[in-house]
Amino acid sequence: MTKSLILISNDDGITSKGIKTLVEVMKELGDVIVVAPDSPQSGMGHAITVGDTLRLEETSIFDSVRAFECSGTPADCVKMARHFVLKDEREPDIIVSGINHGSNTSISVLYSGTMSAAIEGAIEGTPAIGFSLCDYGSDPDFSHTREYIKKIVKQVCGSPPSHPWGPRTPGAREGPPGSRRGGARRTRRSPGRMPPLRRRRGQTARRGRGPAAAAKADAPRQPRARPGRTRRGGSDRSGRTR
Repeated sequence: MTKSLILISNDDGITSKGIKTLVEVMKELGDVIVVAPDSPQSGMGHAITVGDTLRLEETSIFDSVRAFECSGTPADCVKMARHFVLKDEREPDIIVSGINHGSNTSISVLYSGTMSAAIEGAIEGTPAIGFSLCDYGSDPDFSHTREYIKKIVKQVCGSPPSHPWGPRTPGAREGPPGSRRGGARRTRRSPGRMPPLRRRRGQTARRGRGPAAAAKADAPRQPRARPGRTRRGGSDRSGRTR
């Protein structure tokens, strides 16, 4: 039986701790190929390289896994993998991105390079997942994510392509000592509406910049004077007769 072909990318770079964990888990589920940025690309969103030359170099950073480091963005990596590295080979059965160091929730998905790699795969009709770890520490622990990742990938791989999945795993240090996680739940992503902005006194006005514009914006509004109304044969407000 042919193993599933799993394409892996991320936005933290090919040397990150998260992608190393992801590669180790995916090797248990199928044939793995990695195309990831050669440097961190966090916050790049769905940007692609237009004015510069894209460079792709094979590396032996992972044991017994074909891997390439790309000078472009996460979206570039997926494009290069599908249309260059795998051009004369079979298409990937699933695209897995991550594990991102930090949460990708709500509106952050628009800025996330991790999720953009998954979105690029979904655009081209491939099931795709972008994994994230809700931990912002300098040395995050990814070990507890392995079973969750394996279970979710098994569910998504082979399913009809739809929107990209964005699972988030709590950090290993979250919760009280001795607490246990209750499993995974499928939910809708929150709309991520931004709260209304409130201007404070002394702050720059929306139109114009500098202290003068701010003072003008903070000044109390004066009622607008209405022009005097006149009647035929009467007088206007200045006392002059018509």
